[in-house]
Amino acid sequence: MAQPPPPPPPPSRAQTFSTPGRGSSPSRRLGNVRGAAGPPSPPGRRARPPAPGAGRLSGAAREELRRRLLGLIEGHRVVIFSKTYCPHSTRVKELFSSLGVDCNILELDQVDEGAGVQEALSEITSQRTVPSVFVNRVHVGGCDHTFQAHQSGLLQQLLQQDPAYDYDLIVIGGGSGGLSCAQEAAVLGRKVMVLDFVVPSPRGTAWGLGGTCVNVGCIPKKLMHQAALLGQALTDSRKFGWEYSQQVRHSWATMTEAIQSHIGSLSWGHRLALREKAVTYVNSYGEFVEHHKVKATNEKGQEALYTAAKFVIATGERPRYLGIPGDREYCITSDDLFSLPYCPGATLVVGASYVALECAGFLAGLGLEVTVMVRSVLLRGFDQEMAEKVGASMQQLGVRFLCKFVPVEVQQLERGLPGRLKVVAKSTEGTETIEGIYNTVLLAIGRDSCTKKLGLEKIGVNVSEKTGKIPVNDEEQTSVPYVYAVGDVLEGKPQLTPVAVQAGKLLARRLFGGRSEKVYHTLFWPLEWTVAGRDNNTCYAKIICNKLDNVRHVVGSGHALILKCRFYRVPSPGCHHGCGHALLQEWLHLRNCCLCSSIGSSSSCVQFILRWRQHSPVFRTHF
Repeated sequence: MAQPPPPPPPPSRAQTFSTPGRGSSPSRRLGNVRGAAGPPSPPGRRARPPAPGAGRLSGAAREELRRRLLGLIEGHRVVIFSKTYCPHSTRVKELFSSLGVDCNILELDQVDEGAGVQEALSEITSQRTVPSVFVNRVHVGGCDHTFQAHQSGLLQQLLQQDPAYDYDLIVIGGGSGGLSCAQEAAVLGRKVMVLDFVVPSPRGTAWGLGGTCVNVGCIPKKLMHQAALLGQALTDSRKFGWEYSQQVRHSWATMTEAIQSHIGSLSWGHRLALREKAVTYVNSYGEFVEHHKVKATNEKGQEALYTAAKFVIATGERPRYLGIPGDREYCITSDDLFSLPYCPGATLVVGASYVALECAGFLAGLGLEVTVMVRSVLLRGFDQEMAEKVGASMQQLGVRFLCKFVPVEVQQLERGLPGRLKVVAKSTEGTETIEGIYNTVLLAIGRDSCTKKLGLEKIGVNVSEKTGKIPVNDEEQTSVPYVYAVGDVLEGKPQLTPVAVQAGKLLARRLFGGRSEKVYHTLFWPLEWTVAGRDNNTCYAKIICNKLDNVRHVVGSGHALILKCRFYRVPSPGCHHGCGHALLQEWLHLRNCCLCSSIGSSSSCVQFILRWRQHSPVFRTHF
């Protein structure tokens, strides 16, 4: 019986590595990183560890090494970071050799800056071990991940891909997280496209660039809340000496027109920001058709195909419907409320989440008759003692609660703006049914992730069957190495706008490398000043950031208070859209802030920082 041929020898070890530019031929020399001349460590014996501090590089040297590593990865089809004595590295090298694939191999125990290279690699990939394998600029992972990719066929697909993609990055979704990631990647010199298309609600409502927060979430909600507070302030003002005899009435049309005008300016500002950073914006619906390729369909049904080396999914969520007769035909959601062209009148709010209670609260504050239908308890998942106090406070404002009932049918009794609707509801604890007549029914029963029609199954991205969300690792990487996700589509991650914004920035820096220092400054417009039409060029913030500095120094000035802090960790704040938020938006552009000064409408910036420090377990300062 013939003996099988011996396995082919592993590819020769690369003595040095290079960082060629795009399209250039690789060079075998690179700065002061050289291949070692000595032999590898004997089998079974680990190389001698470097002396303490030997692998540590200065900030500038670390950035330069990171740049060269990214150049090496981009300039070669397959790059394997290995160690000569590592059996897992040997298995991976033998795999590629058996496939007949030429590799660029860097043995980290045989180069002068091996420890520094491994540290830089861990920053880029969050993988601290070898081997670390890149195929056509995609980080496949270590030994196990590489063999899993080989068994699933993904490795062969990556090897067959033409690296000449249309874009370095395509972001699907133009919300807070997606725009943040796209702009940061563009600043880092990458060719970026944003695909964003808002599928109209059943009532036909759509909006522009900016996502939920800007168009149908935080911004309009807070402005309508402000309108309600102003009405309450009018009542309180008499106790403070204000005298007026005219009857004050609220105009829904005037309010919504002003708020939508402001939102439109924000959306236009996002488009301008993309244009200034040379990000291609396409108002089309993105759907994967194969690996590294998406189909973009615009509102006219016209299709185009684009390819990219990496993708970020940032499609967010949309409101859920009940699935009962009449819900899509006659009910509205938060997608529709903030641009509703007529006053909603007597309103039934279905749901007990914070979205439901926020909407019920400002509608009642505007003088409308509001009823909240609750299936079980208020604010499930929150502190119930506090939830009960919220409910009691809303009852004092005139909000009526129908507890332990769910709608089973919505009927239209009379057309009009707003018209009249009959809601039939059933008890959750028995057979009792009730009926009620309302002008508007607002559904706020939860949100569903927008992942079903993205073609994710065609490329193998795992999606939770229960939630529709996308599981990712600590680096926002999905089950497909070149596809990432940020924002509300993530499984088990905080659903907060500032978190998505910061996650988008940091993801872009991990993928494409960061900068050492930059000066940020902005003229900002406090949200409370927008609708009132106050000067939008009054409040100013400036930050000088040094990413390489291990200590962060911040000085904030507001009227007469000066605060000097040393930060050991800068978290993503959960509060936004105020003076403090405008400062912190600039503040969090880079990890380390050396000097920050702000001049605002009040000392609220500094007061916000003090309150944040007091209540946040992850925010600590040293005075």
